[in-house]
Amino acid sequence: MNTSQNINQLQQTALNLHRNGQLAQAEAYYRQILAVQAKNTDILHLLGVLCHQTERHEEAIRLIESAVALEPRNADYLNNLGLALRGSGQVERAITIYQRALKITPKDIDLISNLGNAFQSLERYEEAAGCYRRVLRVNPRDIEIRDAHCYALQRLGNQAHESGHYLQAEACYLEVTQLITNDAAVYYNLGNAQRELGKAAEAAASYRQSLKLAPGDADIHNNLGNVLRELAKLDEAIACYQAALEINPGLYHAKVHLVHQKQHICDWANLNTDIALIRSWVKSAPQAQISPFAFLAMPGTTAEEQRLCVDNWVKNRYQGLIQQGKKNAFEHRQASGSKLKIGYLSGDFRLHPLASLISELIELHDRSHFEIFAYSYSLDDKTTERQRLQKAFDHFVDIRPMSQQDAAKRIHADGIDILVDLTGFTQSSRTGIVALRPTPISVSWLGFPGTMGSLDGQALFDYLLSDAFITQPQHADNYAEQLALLPDCYQPNDRKRPIAKAASRAECSLPDDAFVFCCFNQTFKILPDMFDIWMRLLQAVPNSVLWLLECNSRAKANLLNEAQARGVAPSQLIFAPRVSMDKHLARHALADLFLDTLPYNAHTTTSDALWMGLPILTCVGETFAGRVAGSLLNAANLPELTTYNLQAYEARALALAGNPAELSSIKHKLLQTRDALPLFDTPAFTRHLEQIYQDIWAAKLAAKPN
Repeated sequence: MNTSQNINQLQQTALNLHRNGQLAQAEAYYRQILAVQAKNTDILHLLGVLCHQTERHEEAIRLIESAVALEPRNADYLNNLGLALRGSGQVERAITIYQRALKITPKDIDLISNLGNAFQSLERYEEAAGCYRRVLRVNPRDIEIRDAHCYALQRLGNQAHESGHYLQAEACYLEVTQLITNDAAVYYNLGNAQRELGKAAEAAASYRQSLKLAPGDADIHNNLGNVLRELAKLDEAIACYQAALEINPGLYHAKVHLVHQKQHICDWANLNTDIALIRSWVKSAPQAQISPFAFLAMPGTTAEEQRLCVDNWVKNRYQGLIQQGKKNAFEHRQASGSKLKIGYLSGDFRLHPLASLISELIELHDRSHFEIFAYSYSLDDKTTERQRLQKAFDHFVDIRPMSQQDAAKRIHADGIDILVDLTGFTQSSRTGIVALRPTPISVSWLGFPGTMGSLDGQALFDYLLSDAFITQPQHADNYAEQLALLPDCYQPNDRKRPIAKAASRAECSLPDDAFVFCCFNQTFKILPDMFDIWMRLLQAVPNSVLWLLECNSRAKANLLNEAQARGVAPSQLIFAPRVSMDKHLARHALADLFLDTLPYNAHTTTSDALWMGLPILTCVGETFAGRVAGSLLNAANLPELTTYNLQAYEARALALAGNPAELSSIKHKLLQTRDALPLFDTPAFTRHLEQIYQDIWAAKLAAKPN
C-alpha cells in the first residue's frame, strides 16, 4: 500500500470515528495525517471543527483559517470558521465571514441561518429576521428556524415599541401571528402597538385573542378595558377592569382606570373609599402606575399629592428617555438668528377643543420675528379644523410615523428654539419626545392642567405657561417648572369659530318658560357634592330644569336615578345629545345660567359659554384644574360670578336664578363688550405670548452654559 492510499485509509477511519463521537481517537488520526500532509485542507478543516466541538475555539480558528488560506472560496470552510469565531465571542468577525461565504454560495440555507443566529446574538433583530425570512421561503417547515424567526421578530417589535416606532412594532407582531397562533404575548404586544397607532378596534380584537390563550392574565384584561374605553364601550371597559382586579387586586393602574370610568358614568358607590386608597398609593407606593390625569380629576386630591403623583409617573415612564436625553445630548445653538423658531407639539391638531383655542393665535403670530412649526401626531381627520391649522403654521410636520427618537432628531434638525407641548399627560401623549431634550427650551401649555413633574429634582419641562390667578406665587412649590405667567389669562380663544343658526328651546327639548340651569362639562367632572347642590336648586327655583351633556347612556341613567333619590323629578333633567361644534355653541344661548363643577372646572367650555353670552358660575378650588374658570371670568371682567366655597356657590346660584334683571344685565354686558374683553382679545394675547417667548429665550442666552 502506497502513502496516498494509507492517508486515504487514515482519513476515512478518522471521519468514521468523528461521526461516531469518538473525538479523541479521531483527533489522533487527524494529527497523524497532518504530520505527513501539513497542508491537507480537509484535515485542517475537520480538526478545526473537532476543536470547536470540544470548545478549543482559538485552536479551531487557527486550523480552519489555515484551510481557508489554501482554499479561500470554500464556503463550507468559511461557514465553520464563522461558527468557531462565534464560539470564541468574535461575533462581528463571524458575520463578516458568513457574508463572504454567501457571496460564493448565496442560496446556502445553512449559511443564511448561521448569519441570522449571529445577528440575533448581537440583538440585531431586524437583520436576523431578514435572514430567517429567506430560509423560510425555501423551507417553510423548518420549525427551528421558524421559532428563531419569531423570537427575532418579537424582540424587534419590542425594540420598536420602546422607541415609539409603533408601525414597525405592529408589522413585526403581525408577521409572528402568521407563523404561530398560540402565543398570548404576541397578540398582547400587537394590541399595545395598535392602540398606540389609534387603531382601537384592531387592538381590542388582538387583546381578545390574547385572552383566549391566557384568560387569567390581569394585564390583558386591563389593556382591553383601555381600548374599549376609547371605543366608548364603558360598560365593557369597566367589566374588564373589574376582571383584572379579581385576578390581581394589586394592579394599581386597573384600579385607577376603574375609578375614573366610574366617574365617567356617574357611579359614585364607594367613590371616596376608592380614592382614599389611591391617594395612599401615591404616597406609599411610588412604583404604582397612577394616571396623573385621572388622579387630578378625583375629589379631595391636593396640589401636593398631584405633584407627587406626576413625579412618580415621570420616574416610572420616562426615566430611561431622560437618561438617554442626557447621554446623547443634542447640541443647541446659543445665539438666535433673526427669527425665533417655535415648535408646537400635539396629538390634537384636528377637530378637538384645542382647535377652538389656538387656531387664530397661530394665524396671528408675527412672522417677522417668529417662524412657527407644528409637530403633529394625530390622525388627519380631514375636517376643516385640521385643514385650517395646516394652513396656519409655516411648517406642518406629521411625526406620527416616526419613533420618539426620530421625531426628536427632526425637531432638533429644524433648529427649534422653544418646543411647546400642547398635550401633556392626556390620551396619546408623546411627552417622551420632550424628555429627549431636542430643543434648548421646553414649555408645557394647555393640554395638562398641572405640573408635568420632575425626576431627581430636574423638571421634565423648563416652563409652565399659566397666569397669576391659576398658579399663585405662594403655591409655586407645587410646580416643577418655572412659571411663565400671562398677564390676563393663560387660555387663548379663536374668535372665528363657526356658530350655527340659533335653535329654539323646543328644538332642544327645553320648556319655553322654564329657568334653564345647564352644565356642558364632561360627566366625569360631576360629583356628589356638586350634584346635591344642583338638586337643591331645582327644588328651590320654581319651574326650573337642569340641562346636561349626554356623554354616555350609563351616566344619563345614573344621574336620573340620583336625581330621583334626592326628590327631584327625572323630567327636570334634560340631556343634550352630541352635535357638531357650531350647533353646540349656538344652543348655549338657550340656557339661563351655566353651573360649573369642582374640583375640575370647565376650561374650554367656560370660554364657549362666555363667547355665547351665557353667564357661568364657578367655585374656585385649590388645584390648577379647579382655578381655570375663575381665571377666565376675571379676564371676562365678571368676578361677580366667582365664588370660593360651595355654600357661597349655592347661595349665589339661587340669588341669580331669582334675579332675572341681574342675569340679563350680565348677558347684555357680555355680548356688548365681548370683542374688547381681555379673554377674547386674541391679537393682544398673541403679543403677550410672544413677549414671554422672547423673554425666556433672552434668559436662556444670558444664563451661563451648563
